[in-house]
Amino acid sequence: MFSKILVANRGEIACRVIRSCQRLGVRTVAVYSEADKDALHVRMADEAYLLGPAPASESYLNIVKIVEAAETSGAEAIHPGYGFLSENAAFAVECRKAGIKFIGPQPEVMEKMGDKVSARKLAKKAGIPVIPGTNTAVGDKNALKHAKKIGFPLMVKAAAGGGGIGMQIVHSEDELSPIIARARYQAQNSFGSRRLYFERYLEHASHIEVQVLADERKKTIHLMERDCSVQRRNQKILEIAPSIKMTRKLRRELTKYALKLAKHVGYTNAGTVEFLVTPKGEIFFLEMNMRLQVEHGITEMITGVDLVEMQLRIASGERMPYRQKDIASHGFAMEARIYAEDPDQFLPSSGTITALQEPPTHEHVRVDGHIYPGYNVDIYYDPLLAKLMCWGETREEARALLADSLSKYQVKGVQTNIPFLQQLVSSEEFASGVYDTWLVHNLKTREAESTNGAGGLQTESARRELAAATAVALVAASAEENGRMLNGNGHLPSPWRMAGRMAQMSGWRASGRGWR
Repeated sequence: MFSKILVANRGEIACRVIRSCQRLGVRTVAVYSEADKDALHVRMADEAYLLGPAPASESYLNIVKIVEAAETSGAEAIHPGYGFLSENAAFAVECRKAGIKFIGPQPEVMEKMGDKVSARKLAKKAGIPVIPGTNTAVGDKNALKHAKKIGFPLMVKAAAGGGGIGMQIVHSEDELSPIIARARYQAQNSFGSRRLYFERYLEHASHIEVQVLADERKKTIHLMERDCSVQRRNQKILEIAPSIKMTRKLRRELTKYALKLAKHVGYTNAGTVEFLVTPKGEIFFLEMNMRLQVEHGITEMITGVDLVEMQLRIASGERMPYRQKDIASHGFAMEARIYAEDPDQFLPSSGTITALQEPPTHEHVRVDGHIYPGYNVDIYYDPLLAKLMCWGETREEARALLADSLSKYQVKGVQTNIPFLQQLVSSEEFASGVYDTWLVHNLKTREAESTNGAGGLQTESARRELAAATAVALVAASAEENGRMLNGNGHLPSPWRMAGRMAQMSGWRASGRGWR
């Protein structure tokens, strides 16, 4: 086991990694920006090094500074967390050159799977079903030809994408050109690449992902699945493990595909293979996340496996201590992501936290967070404040405990999405488990109808345009998730300014409350 590691991240995930290290007796090194000098992860670590000013481009994305900090501190390995540089192959290469272990997959694997078009090809070659779509990036001139071949509705996606950014639904030929222009704009600003590809849009599908672990001898296991269908703007806000939508046969098929892909690409360490599953039980590969997921904690709750500890042990060269038959799922766990955002329009909120009351934690209630009274929530980083996780013997027991814990969660000084999460968890669809990725949209639509009356609603086309206009409100904040969202000066632009730009492009402005 390593004696000292550097955590190349911030916020709740940096604190989460440090906690496992402390339990294992591993010393930790934190890195921070000027905005994070008083951050909790800085206080928790044994050592801390300043990287630079608040913009991520000058701090948490500065590969040279991070590697220098690791060398100066004598850290033997770097844990990237999620977001920022966690899936950056160039960063993993620089770690290798410096003789520092990157806690994650090999950079060659990251390079292959990081591009969504390339990942589709690899999955198809491995014999895994992929969503019908283009196998190459789409140009403006051949876009209509490809779209007609796939059929409407279809999804336009960024080839270098992640975090739901750059994804747009196209319902007709008339919408195609303006949506492509908007998606290219988002993709260029978010990922430094304008490349797009098309996939058939699967209506009423569920977003299911499988957690995998592989040691450096290529022994690979899965740790069951998570249902991530509760999303706003294609971004997850609530996850469940395991999924009651999975029959025994479907789960066996899903996990078989996940293991097959991981072995095919030579994956090592912790990763997640994501799928869309239709109501008919059809399975389609979506993407592979080559890092620890935000929602890893609920898998830990149902399996008893500390995934961060396993990452460290695998990276240090230890053999996988588990066989597949050792992994069993016990009960149900749910995670609600607590964001600093307007609960009605999901726009970021900033300010200083004046009061904080978290629900009581115990073996069935877990809070992974990084905030405290006096903490300043700014616009430079992802607005995730904490993750509330609850476990129960049954799905309903876990849901009831989550609802109760949310009612005891109070954050003052900034707006949070807690009121919406309470509404969501109490909804009939969520309670029954009969829902898909449109759950949040449907709840917001009903809320708008009850507020305005059905006659006051905009047309479906208008709502789609409004959704597109507000979709980038979190682009800058989601730079932490994606790593390359910079403006012309190399700084992260304000999410509010980005939202305004996109609203002007689409011709719509968010007004009033809700999704009007």
